Amino acid sequence: MSSALLFTSPPPPTPSINRSTLSFAAVTNFPPSPDKLALLLDKSSSIHHLLQIHAALLRHGLHQHPILNFKLQRSYSSRGRLDYSLALFNRTLNPNIFFYTSIINAHALHGLSQEALFIYTQMLFEGVQPNEFTFSSILKSCSLEHGKMLHCQVIKLGFDSDLYVKTGLVDVYARGGDVGSARLVFERMPEKSLVSLTTMLTCYAKHGELKEARLLFDGMVKKDVVCWNVMIDGYTQHGMPKEALVLFRRMLAAKARPNEITILTVLSACGQLGALESGRWLHSYMQNNDIQVSVRVATALIDMYSKCGSLEDARLVFDTIYYKDVVAWNSMIIGYALHGFSQDALELFHEMCRIGLRPTDITFIGVLGACGHAGLVKEGWSFFNAMREEYEIEPKIEHYGCMVNLLGRAGQLEEAYELVKNMKVEPDPILWGALLGSCRLHGNLELGEKIAEYLVSHNLANSGTYILLSNMYAAKGDWEEVARIRTLMKDSGVQKEPGCSSIEVHNRVHEFLAGNLKHPKTKEIYEMLEAMNGWLKAHGYTPQTEIVLHDIGDEQKEQSLEAHSEKLALAYGLISTQPGTPIKIVKNLRVCSDCHAVTKLISKITGRKIVMRDRNRFHHFVNGSCSCGDYW
Repeated sequence: MSSALLFTSPPPPTPSINRSTLSFAAVTNFPPSPDKLALLLDKSSSIHHLLQIHAALLRHGLHQHPILNFKLQRSYSSRGRLDYSLALFNRTLNPNIFFYTSIINAHALHGLSQEALFIYTQMLFEGVQPNEFTFSSILKSCSLEHGKMLHCQVIKLGFDSDLYVKTGLVDVYARGGDVGSARLVFERMPEKSLVSLTTMLTCYAKHGELKEARLLFDGMVKKDVVCWNVMIDGYTQHGMPKEALVLFRRMLAAKARPNEITILTVLSACGQLGALESGRWLHSYMQNNDIQVSVRVATALIDMYSKCGSLEDARLVFDTIYYKDVVAWNSMIIGYALHGFSQDALELFHEMCRIGLRPTDITFIGVLGACGHAGLVKEGWSFFNAMREEYEIEPKIEHYGCMVNLLGRAGQLEEAYELVKNMKVEPDPILWGALLGSCRLHGNLELGEKIAEYLVSHNLANSGTYILLSNMYAAKGDWEEVARIRTLMKDSGVQKEPGCSSIEVHNRVHEFLAGNLKHPKTKEIYEMLEAMNGWLKAHGYTPQTEIVLHDIGDEQKEQSLEAHSEKLALAYGLISTQPGTPIKIVKNLRVCSDCHAVTKLISKITGRKIVMRDRNRFHHFVNGSCSCGDYW
């Protein structure tokens, strides 16, 4: 209905006219009572209606009516028109604490902390005293520095025992990373609501204090879905996906209904673990419980299936999304790149551009990664240059890392080194580590020493730095330098990350370390290893003892190779699954060349497809060949 109809005489009643519209028209035409206008404000469902009511207030001289003015301001801000709300506030004569608190709260909810603080300061200057609701509102978005100042005022004005104010203070300290102060305020609360408990739980979980978080969580008498989500997400974000899945199953057993946030978090945990069976079960659970699959959830499913080794499932989900945003396209492109299907990734990129979607910086991480896995140097440079020249995207350190990996693996070490030296952003240890890894791959000890010396002297060296350099010396047979590097590593307090492989069987994830003897089926696993060794020798396999970079005999080197974690996981997969079924393994480090050769042969001997995800990419072993083409 147009404003012309509303502000002229009412139209004659017809069967098609809504009664609420008629009453609205009547009130805005004739001198209305404040009660009727207040009721209309409460029931108003759109900005269009609010503007009509506002016009009626002005027309009838009610624009300074305290209740109507307050309700109109609050209605504008709650419907996203904070500018209208602020304009009304600035025209209000002598606003009281309720007006100030409402406009402060509106700014805080919109994340405008500086503006909220300015209005709060203006309020104090005008002599208006804050109340507990004012503090609860302004604490929602303020910084830690300003939060500490407000905390002083809270104590000074006697609001430090208020439950809502204290919860706001816990949140301020938590957001600012001051876990100690958050804990102190929380522990001094005379009573604790579900909101305050969840706030402290979020603080612990966000900052990685998972033991404290779990103690608090387990002690909570009442738990809503938010509490479950916070605890599950804490595990997922801090590298404990197995614990996240266990807690999710406990959540379902407690009859708590998961929401979209739960689903996204658990899918992420499945992806980290490579737990395909658990991920498929969750997808099925969503379908059977009528949980809507939004674009966001569908994108998380694509990511999960890609990381769990099932590109077929990922593509099926991708094809079912009707309105695909750039994030969904990015996820599928990165999935193809991760599996080494570079041409598929590049074709998808070009298809995305053809339909008019503009690539983002994340898109180019996927595209450059695809080039790196296939050694497409020329194409990689073309995409890298197009970022700035064609799409006005400034390359970030991740893009430089992709280019260093691409050039380094292709043997263009000097070009990679020059790129790093001339970067516009400061290179980090991960990027230097990629270049150092390429030096080891191509035996360039001179450049490797130069990079390692730089990292050590600038306190940027990590375990990978020392190990790569040590391995380079070992490959040359320089055991004195190996001993020196390992001593330096020990003195620096840096510890080597142990190799770990995992395999999911019957919805349970089994983890293996090199030489592991703790698994319940250790006897059967090692018996299968012996059988595997017999098969391999019959097919002409010779252990690659030269990659065992320790000063020991050949026999000991062979024994060391036999007990690598990925071989233990493979042996367990062979004894625990039906013949002919695929085996999927996740390795936390780069798969070694001997394990790569062994897995190729085992795939041929057993007729099984074996999918292995290492730190860098996926390897699909089928009938004695690998999807990487031995370029990894």
